[in-house]
Amino acid sequence: MKESFKVCFCCVRSFKVKTSEPPQEIKTLFEDYSGDGRMSVDEMLTFVIQVQGEKHADSNYVKDIFHRLKHHGVFHPRGIHLEGFYRYLLSDFNSPLPPSGQVWQDMNQPLSHYFLYTGHNSYLTGNQLNSRSSTEPIVKALKSGVRVIELDLWPNSSGTEAEVRHGGTLTSTEDLQKCLNAVKENAFEVSEYPVVLTLEDHLPPDLQKKVAKMVSKTFGGTLFRCTEEYKERFPSPEALKNKILISTKPPKEYLQTQVSQSATTDESVKSKKVAEAEELIQDEDEDTVAVEYRDLISIHAGNRKGGLKNCLNGDPNRVIRLSISEQWLETLAKNRGPDLVKFTQRNILRIFPKTTRFDSSNYDPLVGWIHGAQMVAFNMQSHGRFLWMMQGMFKANGGCGYVKKPDVLLSNGLGGETFDPSSKSLQIKTVLKVKIYNGEGWNLDFPQDYFDRYSPPDFYAKASIGIAGIPLDTTSYRTETDADEWFPVWDKEFVFPLRVPELALLYITVKDYDSNTQNDFAGQTCLPLSEIRPGIRAVRLHDRAGEVLKHARLLVRFVLEPR
Repeated sequence: MKESFKVCFCCVRSFKVKTSEPPQEIKTLFEDYSGDGRMSVDEMLTFVIQVQGEKHADSNYVKDIFHRLKHHGVFHPRGIHLEGFYRYLLSDFNSPLPPSGQVWQDMNQPLSHYFLYTGHNSYLTGNQLNSRSSTEPIVKALKSGVRVIELDLWPNSSGTEAEVRHGGTLTSTEDLQKCLNAVKENAFEVSEYPVVLTLEDHLPPDLQKKVAKMVSKTFGGTLFRCTEEYKERFPSPEALKNKILISTKPPKEYLQTQVSQSATTDESVKSKKVAEAEELIQDEDEDTVAVEYRDLISIHAGNRKGGLKNCLNGDPNRVIRLSISEQWLETLAKNRGPDLVKFTQRNILRIFPKTTRFDSSNYDPLVGWIHGAQMVAFNMQSHGRFLWMMQGMFKANGGCGYVKKPDVLLSNGLGGETFDPSSKSLQIKTVLKVKIYNGEGWNLDFPQDYFDRYSPPDFYAKASIGIAGIPLDTTSYRTETDADEWFPVWDKEFVFPLRVPELALLYITVKDYDSNTQNDFAGQTCLPLSEIRPGIRAVRLHDRAGEVLKHARLLVRFVLEPR
Protein backbone atom coordinates (compact mmCIF):
# COMPACT_ATOMS: atom_id res chain seq x y z
CA MET A 1 0.00 0.00 0.00
CA LYS A 2 1.25 3.47 -0.88
CA GLU A 3 0.54 7.00 0.33
CA SER A 4 0.69 9.79 -2.26
CA PHE A 5 1.48 13.49 -1.86
CA LYS A 6 0.79 15.89 -4.71
CA VAL A 7 3.77 18.20 -5.28
CA CYS A 8 2.29 20.05 -8.27
CA PHE A 9 -0.31 19.43 -10.96
CA CYS A 10 1.97 16.96 -12.76
CA CYS A 11 4.10 15.50 -9.98
CA VAL A 12 3.13 13.08 -7.22
CA ARG A 13 5.39 11.61 -4.53
CA SER A 14 4.52 8.13 -3.29
CA PHE A 15 5.63 6.46 -0.08
CA LYS A 16 5.19 2.90 1.06
CA VAL A 17 2.77 2.79 3.96
CA LYS A 18 3.83 0.64 6.89
CA THR A 19 1.60 -0.53 9.70
CA SER A 20 2.26 -0.56 13.41
CA GLU A 21 3.86 -3.87 14.32
CA PRO A 22 5.45 -5.20 17.51
CA PRO A 23 9.13 -4.35 18.01
CA GLN A 24 11.50 -7.32 18.04
CA GLU A 25 11.86 -7.22 21.82
CA ILE A 26 8.08 -7.51 22.20
CA LYS A 27 8.02 -10.48 19.83
CA THR A 28 10.76 -12.15 21.86
CA LEU A 29 8.91 -11.56 25.13
CA PHE A 30 5.75 -13.05 23.65
CA GLU A 31 7.67 -16.14 22.56
CA ASP A 32 9.29 -16.47 25.99
CA TYR A 33 5.98 -16.31 27.86
CA SER A 34 3.69 -18.20 25.47
CA GLY A 35 3.39 -21.59 23.86
CA ASP A 36 2.19 -22.66 20.40
CA GLY A 37 1.77 -19.02 19.32
CA ARG A 38 -0.87 -18.28 21.95
CA MET A 39 -0.60 -16.85 25.45
CA SER A 40 -2.93 -18.44 27.99
CA VAL A 41 -4.35 -16.85 31.13
CA ASP A 42 -1.68 -18.48 33.30
CA GLU A 43 1.12 -17.45 30.93
CA MET A 44 -0.18 -13.90 30.77
CA LEU A 45 -0.38 -13.81 34.56
CA THR A 46 3.28 -14.79 34.79
CA PHE A 47 4.18 -11.98 32.36
CA VAL A 48 2.11 -9.41 34.23
CA ILE A 49 3.75 -10.29 37.54
CA GLN A 50 7.35 -10.73 36.36
CA VAL A 51 7.65 -8.03 33.68
CA GLN A 52 4.91 -5.55 34.59
CA GLY A 53 5.61 -5.78 38.30
CA GLU A 54 1.91 -6.10 39.16
CA LYS A 55 2.29 -8.37 42.18
CA HIS A 56 -1.38 -8.01 43.08
CA ALA A 57 -2.55 -9.60 39.82
CA ASP A 58 -4.46 -12.88 39.75
CA SER A 59 -6.24 -14.94 37.10
CA ASN A 60 -9.37 -12.77 37.32
CA TYR A 61 -7.25 -9.70 36.61
CA VAL A 62 -5.90 -11.35 33.44
CA LYS A 63 -9.34 -12.60 32.41
CA ASP A 64 -10.54 -9.00 32.59
CA ILE A 65 -7.72 -8.00 30.23
CA PHE A 66 -8.72 -10.79 27.83
CA HIS A 67 -12.35 -9.69 28.03
CA ARG A 68 -11.41 -6.13 27.08
CA LEU A 69 -9.38 -7.40 24.14
CA LYS A 70 -12.52 -8.99 22.67
CA HIS A 71 -13.55 -5.53 21.53
CA HIS A 72 -10.33 -5.32 19.48
CA GLY A 73 -11.13 -8.55 17.62
CA VAL A 74 -7.86 -10.13 18.73
CA PHE A 75 -9.16 -12.62 21.31
CA HIS A 76 -9.01 -16.40 20.98
CA PRO A 77 -10.73 -18.81 23.41
CA ARG A 78 -7.44 -20.57 24.08
CA GLY A 79 -5.47 -17.37 24.61
CA ILE A 80 -4.22 -14.33 22.71
CA HIS A 81 -1.97 -14.22 19.67
CA LEU A 82 0.96 -11.83 19.26
CA GLU A 83 -1.30 -9.12 17.82
CA GLY A 84 -3.59 -9.33 20.84
CA PHE A 85 -0.61 -9.15 23.17
CA TYR A 86 0.64 -6.07 21.31
CA ARG A 87 -2.80 -4.44 21.46
CA TYR A 88 -2.88 -5.04 25.21
CA LEU A 89 0.49 -3.33 25.64
CA LEU A 90 -0.74 -0.28 23.68
CA SER A 91 -4.17 -0.16 25.31
CA ASP A 92 -5.55 2.50 27.63
CA PHE A 93 -5.77 -0.02 30.48
CA ASN A 94 -1.98 -0.48 30.37
CA SER A 95 -1.19 3.07 31.52
CA PRO A 96 2.10 3.95 33.24
CA LEU A 97 0.07 5.58 36.04
CA PRO A 98 -2.44 4.02 38.45
CA PRO A 99 -6.10 4.39 37.45
CA SER A 100 -7.41 7.94 37.81
CA GLY A 101 -9.54 8.61 40.86
CA GLN A 102 -7.66 6.29 43.21
CA VAL A 103 -6.42 8.41 46.11
CA TRP A 104 -3.76 6.32 47.81
CA GLN A 105 -1.67 8.79 49.82
CA ASP A 106 -2.16 9.55 53.53
CA MET A 107 -4.64 12.45 53.60
CA ASN A 108 -4.69 12.90 57.38
CA GLN A 109 -1.71 15.24 57.71
CA PRO A 110 -1.91 19.08 57.99
CA LEU A 111 -2.53 21.02 54.76
CA SER A 112 1.05 22.27 54.91
CA HIS A 113 2.22 18.71 54.17
CA TYR A 114 0.72 18.75 50.67
CA PHE A 115 1.21 20.41 47.30
CA LEU A 116 -2.07 22.00 46.15
CA TYR A 117 -3.12 22.44 42.51
CA THR A 118 -3.22 26.26 42.48
CA GLY A 119 -4.55 28.84 40.03
CA HIS A 120 -3.62 32.51 39.64
CA ASN A 121 -6.16 35.20 38.69
CA SER A 122 -8.58 32.36 38.06
CA TYR A 123 -11.24 34.55 36.42
CA LEU A 124 -9.12 35.74 33.46
CA THR A 125 -9.62 34.16 30.04
CA GLY A 126 -6.42 35.51 28.49
CA ASN A 127 -3.63 38.00 29.16
CA GLN A 128 -3.24 40.12 32.29
CA LEU A 129 -3.91 43.49 30.63
CA ASN A 130 -7.04 43.49 28.48
CA SER A 131 -8.59 40.02 28.42
CA ARG A 132 -12.13 39.12 29.43
CA SER A 133 -13.05 38.21 33.00
CA SER A 134 -15.47 35.32 33.26
CA THR A 135 -16.66 32.39 35.34
CA GLU A 136 -15.68 30.03 32.50
CA PRO A 137 -12.00 29.63 33.47
CA ILE A 138 -13.05 29.09 37.09
CA VAL A 139 -15.33 26.24 36.08
CA LYS A 140 -12.72 24.77 33.74
CA ALA A 141 -10.03 24.90 36.41
CA LEU A 142 -12.19 23.16 39.01
CA LYS A 143 -13.21 20.48 36.53
CA SER A 144 -9.54 19.81 35.78
CA GLY A 145 -8.79 19.28 39.46
CA VAL A 146 -7.53 22.73 40.54
CA ARG A 147 -8.10 23.19 44.29
CA VAL A 148 -7.06 26.82 44.84
CA ILE A 149 -9.02 29.59 43.09
CA GLU A 150 -8.01 33.26 43.25
CA LEU A 151 -10.39 36.23 42.96
CA ASP A 152 -9.45 39.94 43.01
CA LEU A 153 -12.11 42.04 44.73
CA TRP A 154 -12.54 45.76 44.00
CA PRO A 155 -15.33 48.32 44.55
CA ASN A 156 -17.44 48.95 41.46
CA SER A 157 -17.54 52.38 39.80
CA SER A 158 -20.19 53.66 42.22
CA GLY A 159 -18.47 52.16 45.25
CA THR A 160 -21.65 50.38 46.32
CA GLU A 161 -20.80 46.77 45.44
CA ALA A 162 -17.75 44.51 45.18
CA GLU A 163 -16.80 43.15 41.77
CA VAL A 164 -14.14 40.82 40.39
CA ARG A 165 -11.50 42.38 38.14
CA HIS A 166 -7.77 42.77 37.63
CA GLY A 167 -7.35 46.26 39.05
CA GLY A 168 -5.71 49.03 37.07
CA THR A 169 -5.91 47.18 33.75
CA LEU A 170 -8.26 47.07 30.77
CA THR A 171 -9.60 43.63 31.66
CA SER A 172 -13.37 43.44 31.96
CA THR A 173 -15.25 42.90 35.22
CA GLU A 174 -17.25 39.89 36.39
CA ASP A 175 -20.05 39.69 38.90
CA LEU A 176 -18.81 38.40 42.26
CA GLN A 177 -21.97 36.41 42.95
CA LYS A 178 -21.57 34.57 39.63
CA CYS A 179 -17.98 33.69 40.54
CA LEU A 180 -19.02 32.40 43.96
CA ASN A 181 -21.81 30.36 42.37
CA ALA A 182 -19.33 28.89 39.89
CA VAL A 183 -17.13 27.76 42.76
CA LYS A 184 -20.06 26.35 44.73
CA GLU A 185 -21.51 24.40 41.80
CA ASN A 186 -18.22 22.90 40.56
CA ALA A 187 -15.98 22.69 43.62
CA PHE A 188 -16.36 18.96 44.21
CA GLU A 189 -17.26 17.63 40.79
CA VAL A 190 -13.94 15.81 40.29
CA SER A 191 -12.48 15.82 43.80
CA GLU A 192 -14.03 15.76 47.26
CA TYR A 193 -10.99 17.38 48.84
CA PRO A 194 -11.18 21.02 49.97
CA VAL A 195 -11.20 24.05 47.72
CA VAL A 196 -9.30 27.11 48.93
CA LEU A 197 -10.65 30.46 47.74
CA THR A 198 -7.93 33.10 48.00
CA LEU A 199 -9.30 36.64 48.01
CA GLU A 200 -7.07 39.55 47.06
CA ASP A 201 -9.33 42.29 48.37
CA HIS A 202 -9.14 46.04 47.85
CA LEU A 203 -12.38 46.82 49.67
CA PRO A 204 -13.49 49.31 52.33
CA PRO A 205 -15.05 47.87 55.52
CA ASP A 206 -18.65 48.31 54.37
CA LEU A 207 -18.03 46.22 51.24
CA GLN A 208 -16.07 43.65 53.20
CA LYS A 209 -19.16 43.21 55.34
CA LYS A 210 -21.32 42.76 52.23
CA VAL A 211 -18.90 40.21 50.82
CA ALA A 212 -18.90 38.33 54.12
CA LYS A 213 -22.69 37.97 54.01
CA MET A 214 -22.57 36.98 50.34
CA VAL A 215 -19.92 34.31 50.94
CA SER A 216 -21.72 32.92 54.00
CA LYS A 217 -25.06 32.74 52.21
CA THR A 218 -23.61 31.17 49.05
CA PHE A 219 -21.49 28.46 50.65
CA GLY A 220 -23.55 27.82 53.78
CA GLY A 221 -22.52 24.62 55.52
CA THR A 222 -19.70 23.91 53.08
CA LEU A 223 -17.79 26.93 54.41
CA PHE A 224 -15.09 25.92 56.89
CA ARG A 225 -14.70 28.23 59.85
CA CYS A 226 -11.42 27.98 61.70
CA THR A 227 -11.43 27.19 65.41
CA GLU A 228 -8.80 27.82 68.04
CA GLU A 229 -7.35 24.31 67.72
CA TYR A 230 -6.17 25.02 64.16
CA LYS A 231 -4.23 28.21 64.86
CA GLU A 232 -0.99 26.32 65.42
CA ARG A 233 -1.58 23.46 63.00
CA PHE A 234 -3.63 23.33 59.80
CA PRO A 235 -6.41 20.73 59.55
CA SER A 236 -5.98 17.81 57.14
CA PRO A 237 -7.48 17.38 53.66
CA GLU A 238 -9.37 14.36 54.98
CA ALA A 239 -10.98 16.42 57.75
CA LEU A 240 -11.87 19.12 55.22
CA LYS A 241 -13.58 16.96 52.59
CA ASN A 242 -16.29 18.88 50.73
CA LYS A 243 -15.35 22.11 52.50
CA ILE A 244 -14.49 25.54 51.08
CA LEU A 245 -11.82 27.57 52.86
CA ILE A 246 -11.33 31.32 52.60
CA SER A 247 -7.76 32.59 52.59
CA THR A 248 -6.88 36.27 52.63
CA LYS A 249 -4.85 38.75 54.61
CA PRO A 250 -6.20 41.21 57.18
CA PRO A 251 -7.43 43.98 54.85
CA LYS A 252 -5.51 47.21 54.48
CA GLU A 253 -7.03 50.61 55.04
CA TYR A 254 -9.35 51.77 52.29
CA LEU A 255 -7.12 54.79 51.60
CA GLN A 256 -4.39 52.49 50.33
CA THR A 257 -6.86 50.84 47.98
CA GLN A 258 -7.93 54.22 46.63
CA VAL A 259 -4.31 55.12 45.94
CA SER A 260 -3.81 51.81 44.17
CA GLN A 261 -6.87 52.38 41.97
CA SER A 262 -5.76 55.85 40.92
CA ALA A 263 -2.29 54.73 39.84
CA THR A 264 -1.24 54.20 36.24
CA THR A 265 -1.90 50.84 34.63
CA ASP A 266 1.62 49.45 35.05
CA GLU A 267 1.87 50.80 38.58
CA SER A 268 -1.50 49.33 39.46
CA VAL A 269 -0.50 45.93 38.20
CA LYS A 270 2.66 46.25 40.26
CA SER A 271 0.75 47.42 43.36
CA LYS A 272 -1.37 44.28 43.27
CA LYS A 273 1.69 42.07 43.19
CA VAL A 274 3.45 44.07 45.86
CA ALA A 275 0.36 43.69 48.04
CA GLU A 276 0.49 39.94 47.48
CA ALA A 277 4.18 39.83 48.28
CA GLU A 278 3.92 41.91 51.47
CA GLU A 279 1.43 39.98 53.57
CA LEU A 280 2.11 40.38 57.31
CA ILE A 281 1.39 38.33 60.41
CA GLN A 282 -0.50 40.93 62.41
CA ASP A 283 -3.52 41.43 64.62
CA GLU A 284 -6.58 42.81 62.86
CA ASP A 285 -7.55 46.42 63.55
CA GLU A 286 -11.21 46.36 64.57
CA ASP A 287 -11.63 49.91 63.24
CA THR A 288 -10.72 49.00 59.66
CA VAL A 289 -11.67 45.35 59.37
CA ALA A 290 -15.24 44.11 59.10
CA VAL A 291 -15.59 41.53 61.87
CA GLU A 292 -17.89 39.37 59.75
CA TYR A 293 -15.32 39.34 56.98
CA ARG A 294 -12.42 38.54 59.28
CA ASP A 295 -14.29 35.61 60.79
CA LEU A 296 -14.54 33.96 57.36
CA ILE A 297 -10.77 33.55 57.11
CA SER A 298 -9.62 29.99 57.81
CA ILE A 299 -6.15 30.34 56.28
CA HIS A 300 -4.70 33.64 57.45
CA ALA A 301 -2.35 35.32 55.03
CA GLY A 302 0.50 37.37 56.41
CA ASN A 303 3.09 39.48 54.67
CA ARG A 304 6.85 39.46 54.68
CA LYS A 305 7.55 41.93 57.45
CA GLY A 306 11.20 42.87 57.47
CA GLY A 307 11.81 41.99 53.82
CA LEU A 308 13.84 39.05 52.60
CA LYS A 309 15.83 38.90 55.81
CA ASN A 310 12.93 38.21 58.17
CA CYS A 311 10.01 37.00 56.05
CA LEU A 312 10.63 33.33 56.88
CA ASN A 313 10.87 33.72 60.65
CA GLY A 314 7.30 32.58 61.19
CA ASP A 315 5.34 32.56 64.45
CA PRO A 316 5.51 29.51 66.76
CA ASN A 317 1.97 30.27 67.97
CA ARG A 318 0.29 30.58 64.59
CA VAL A 319 0.43 29.07 61.11
CA ILE A 320 -0.06 31.31 58.10
CA ARG A 321 0.04 31.52 54.32
CA LEU A 322 2.84 33.69 52.96
CA SER A 323 2.86 34.88 49.34
CA ILE A 324 6.02 35.82 47.45
CA SER A 325 6.79 36.41 43.79
CA GLU A 326 8.79 34.03 41.64
CA GLN A 327 11.74 36.49 41.75
CA TRP A 328 11.74 36.48 45.55
CA LEU A 329 11.59 32.69 45.47
CA GLU A 330 14.65 32.53 43.24
CA THR A 331 16.59 34.85 45.56
CA LEU A 332 15.58 32.95 48.69
CA ALA A 333 16.24 29.59 47.04
CA LYS A 334 19.74 30.71 46.14
CA ASN A 335 20.63 32.09 49.57
CA ARG A 336 18.28 30.47 52.09
CA GLY A 337 17.09 27.17 50.66
CA PRO A 338 16.93 25.25 53.97
CA ASP A 339 15.05 28.16 55.59
CA LEU A 340 12.39 27.93 52.88
CA VAL A 341 12.04 24.20 53.46
CA LYS A 342 11.79 24.70 57.23
CA PHE A 343 9.16 27.45 56.89
CA THR A 344 6.97 25.24 54.69
CA GLN A 345 7.03 22.36 57.15
CA ARG A 346 4.39 24.22 59.24
CA ASN A 347 3.26 27.17 57.13
CA ILE A 348 1.90 27.49 53.61
CA LEU A 349 3.99 29.26 50.98
CA ARG A 350 2.30 30.61 47.86
CA ILE A 351 4.33 31.61 44.79
CA PHE A 352 2.83 33.93 42.16
CA PRO A 353 4.06 34.98 38.68
CA LYS A 354 6.19 38.08 38.30
CA THR A 355 4.49 41.32 37.26
CA THR A 356 5.93 41.34 33.75
CA ARG A 357 4.12 38.17 32.67
CA PHE A 358 1.44 40.23 30.93
CA ASP A 359 0.89 37.39 28.44
CA SER A 360 -0.15 35.08 31.30
CA SER A 361 2.90 32.88 30.78
CA ASN A 362 4.19 30.69 33.60
CA TYR A 363 7.45 29.87 35.36
CA ASP A 364 9.29 26.70 36.42
CA PRO A 365 7.14 25.13 39.17
CA LEU A 366 9.89 22.76 40.30
CA VAL A 367 11.79 25.58 42.00
CA GLY A 368 8.89 26.09 44.39
CA TRP A 369 8.13 22.41 44.92
CA ILE A 370 11.71 21.39 45.72
CA HIS A 371 11.67 24.03 48.48
CA GLY A 372 8.32 22.86 49.86
CA ALA A 373 6.04 25.60 48.45
CA GLN A 374 2.51 24.22 48.61
CA MET A 375 0.75 26.76 46.37
CA VAL A 376 2.64 27.35 43.14
CA ALA A 377 0.08 29.63 41.47
CA PHE A 378 -0.28 29.24 37.70
CA ASN A 379 -2.14 30.95 34.89
CA MET A 380 -4.27 28.00 33.79
CA GLN A 381 -5.38 29.74 30.60
CA SER A 382 -1.83 29.65 29.24
CA HIS A 383 -0.20 26.73 27.45
CA GLY A 384 3.37 25.52 27.35
CA ARG A 385 5.92 23.26 28.97
CA PHE A 386 5.60 24.65 32.50
CA LEU A 387 1.82 24.19 32.56
CA TRP A 388 2.28 20.65 31.21
CA MET A 389 4.62 20.01 34.13
CA MET A 390 1.98 21.33 36.51
CA GLN A 391 -0.64 19.09 34.92
CA GLY A 392 1.75 16.14 35.12
CA MET A 393 2.48 16.72 38.80
CA PHE A 394 -1.21 16.63 39.69
CA LYS A 395 -1.92 13.44 37.81
CA ALA A 396 -0.54 11.92 41.01
CA ASN A 397 -2.70 10.67 43.89
CA GLY A 398 -5.69 9.97 41.68
CA GLY A 399 -5.83 13.50 40.30
CA CYS A 400 -7.51 14.76 43.49
CA GLY A 401 -5.57 18.06 43.46
CA TYR A 402 -3.49 17.22 46.55
CA VAL A 403 -0.08 15.54 46.42
CA LYS A 404 1.70 14.71 49.66
CA LYS A 405 5.13 16.25 50.00
CA PRO A 406 7.97 13.71 50.28
CA ASP A 407 9.41 13.01 53.71
CA VAL A 408 12.68 14.71 52.78
CA LEU A 409 10.81 18.06 52.86
CA LEU A 410 8.88 17.34 56.05
CA SER A 411 11.45 16.02 58.49
CA ASN A 412 14.99 16.91 59.48
CA GLY A 413 18.05 14.71 59.16
CA LEU A 414 19.66 12.66 61.92
CA GLY A 415 21.69 15.69 62.96
CA GLY A 416 18.67 17.98 62.95
CA GLU A 417 19.62 19.58 59.64
CA THR A 418 16.93 20.69 57.18
CA PHE A 419 17.04 19.43 53.60
CA ASP A 420 19.13 21.62 51.29
CA PRO A 421 18.12 21.24 47.62
CA SER A 422 21.41 22.78 46.44
CA SER A 423 23.62 20.38 48.42
CA LYS A 424 26.42 18.82 46.38
CA SER A 425 26.55 15.75 48.63
CA LEU A 426 23.18 14.24 47.71
CA GLN A 427 23.54 10.57 46.83
CA ILE A 428 21.88 8.70 43.96
CA LYS A 429 18.76 6.93 45.27
CA THR A 430 17.20 5.54 42.11
CA VAL A 431 18.15 4.84 38.50
CA LEU A 432 15.32 5.19 35.99
CA LYS A 433 15.65 3.43 32.63
CA VAL A 434 13.29 4.57 29.90
CA LYS A 435 13.18 2.63 26.64
CA ILE A 436 11.06 4.20 23.90
CA TYR A 437 10.18 1.48 21.41
CA ASN A 438 7.83 3.08 18.92
CA GLY A 439 4.70 5.15 18.45
CA GLU A 440 1.42 5.18 16.57
CA GLY A 441 -1.86 7.03 16.11
CA TRP A 442 -0.79 10.33 14.51
CA ASN A 443 -2.29 9.29 11.16
CA LEU A 444 -5.67 9.10 12.90
CA ASP A 445 -5.34 12.34 14.88
CA PHE A 446 -3.92 14.62 12.17
CA PRO A 447 -4.56 15.30 8.45
CA GLN A 448 -2.15 13.76 5.94
CA ASP A 449 -0.31 17.03 5.25
CA TYR A 450 -0.40 18.44 8.80
CA PHE A 451 3.33 17.94 9.49
CA ASP A 452 4.85 17.85 6.00
CA ARG A 453 3.12 18.95 2.86
CA TYR A 454 4.91 16.58 0.50
CA SER A 455 5.83 13.57 2.66
CA PRO A 456 4.94 11.64 5.82
CA PRO A 457 6.32 13.11 9.06
CA ASP A 458 9.87 12.71 10.38
CA PHE A 459 9.22 12.00 14.06
CA TYR A 460 11.67 12.02 16.93
CA ALA A 461 11.07 11.76 20.67
CA LYS A 462 12.79 13.66 23.46
CA ALA A 463 12.81 12.44 27.05
CA SER A 464 13.71 14.76 29.91
CA ILE A 465 13.90 14.36 33.67
CA GLY A 466 13.83 17.54 35.70
CA ILE A 467 14.35 18.63 39.28
CA ALA A 468 14.96 22.36 39.67
CA GLY A 469 17.65 23.02 42.26
CA ILE A 470 19.07 19.52 41.73
CA PRO A 471 21.19 20.11 38.60
CA LEU A 472 22.52 16.56 38.50
CA ASP A 473 18.95 15.25 38.32
CA THR A 474 18.17 17.37 35.25
CA THR A 475 18.94 15.51 32.02
CA SER A 476 17.57 15.33 28.47
CA TYR A 477 17.98 12.82 25.65
CA ARG A 478 16.45 12.43 22.23
CA THR A 479 16.02 9.62 19.77
CA GLU A 480 17.11 9.58 16.17
CA THR A 481 14.63 10.85 13.60
CA ASP A 482 12.61 8.19 11.81
CA ALA A 483 12.11 9.78 8.39
CA ASP A 484 8.92 9.67 6.34
CA GLU A 485 7.10 7.42 8.78
CA TRP A 486 3.69 7.65 10.46
CA PHE A 487 4.64 4.67 12.67
CA PRO A 488 8.11 5.61 13.94
CA VAL A 489 10.38 2.97 15.47
CA TRP A 490 13.18 4.22 17.72
CA ASP A 491 14.05 1.35 20.08
CA LYS A 492 16.18 3.65 22.23
CA GLU A 493 16.93 3.42 25.96
CA PHE A 494 17.85 6.33 28.22
CA VAL A 495 19.25 6.10 31.75
CA PHE A 496 18.53 8.70 34.46
CA PRO A 497 20.34 8.50 37.84
CA LEU A 498 18.26 10.41 40.41
CA ARG A 499 19.03 11.91 43.80
CA VAL A 500 15.54 13.16 44.67
CA PRO A 501 13.29 10.75 42.76
CA GLU A 502 10.29 11.70 44.94
CA LEU A 503 9.99 15.02 43.07
CA ALA A 504 11.17 13.98 39.62
CA LEU A 505 8.97 14.55 36.57
CA LEU A 506 9.53 12.61 33.35
CA TYR A 507 8.70 14.85 30.40
CA ILE A 508 8.40 13.34 26.90
CA THR A 509 7.76 15.29 23.72
CA VAL A 510 7.42 14.13 20.13
CA LYS A 511 8.18 16.45 17.25
CA ASP A 512 8.37 16.34 13.49
CA TYR A 513 11.84 17.30 12.34
CA ASP A 514 12.12 20.06 9.72
CA SER A 515 15.52 21.07 8.39
CA ASN A 516 14.47 24.53 7.20
CA THR A 517 11.74 25.54 9.65
CA GLN A 518 10.85 25.08 13.30
CA ASN A 519 10.15 21.49 14.28
CA ASP A 520 6.42 20.75 14.53
CA PHE A 521 4.90 19.75 17.84
CA ALA A 522 3.34 16.26 17.73
CA GLY A 523 2.45 15.55 21.35
CA GLN A 524 3.69 15.58 24.93
CA THR A 525 3.22 13.99 28.29
CA CYS A 526 4.56 14.62 31.77
CA LEU A 527 4.59 11.84 34.36
CA PRO A 528 5.38 12.03 38.10
CA LEU A 529 8.11 9.49 38.73
CA SER A 530 6.62 8.63 42.11
CA GLU A 531 3.59 7.16 40.32
CA ILE A 532 5.15 5.41 37.32
CA ARG A 533 4.42 1.69 37.20
CA PRO A 534 7.34 -0.44 35.96
CA GLY A 535 7.06 -2.56 32.85
CA ILE A 536 6.06 -1.96 29.24
CA ARG A 537 3.38 0.73 29.11
CA ALA A 538 1.21 2.66 26.67
CA VAL A 539 1.99 6.36 27.12
CA ARG A 540 -0.84 8.57 25.85
CA LEU A 541 0.19 11.90 24.35
CA HIS A 542 -1.46 15.28 24.89
CA ASP A 543 -1.90 18.35 22.71
CA ARG A 544 -0.63 21.85 23.52
CA ALA A 545 -3.65 22.57 25.70
CA GLY A 546 -2.99 19.46 27.75
CA GLU A 547 -5.93 17.54 26.29
CA VAL A 548 -5.36 13.85 25.58
CA LEU A 549 -4.97 12.99 21.90
CA LYS A 550 -7.40 10.26 20.93
CA HIS A 551 -4.95 7.87 19.27
CA ALA A 552 -1.32 9.07 19.45
CA ARG A 553 0.75 7.11 21.95
CA LEU A 554 4.16 5.63 22.63
CA LEU A 555 5.20 2.15 23.73
CA VAL A 556 7.71 2.63 26.54
CA ARG A 557 9.44 0.35 29.03
CA PHE A 558 10.15 1.69 32.52
CA VAL A 559 12.67 0.12 34.89
CA LEU A 560 13.26 1.56 38.38
CA GLU A 561 16.39 0.35 40.16
CA PRO A 562 16.83 1.51 43.79
CA ARG A 563 20.41 2.16 44.89
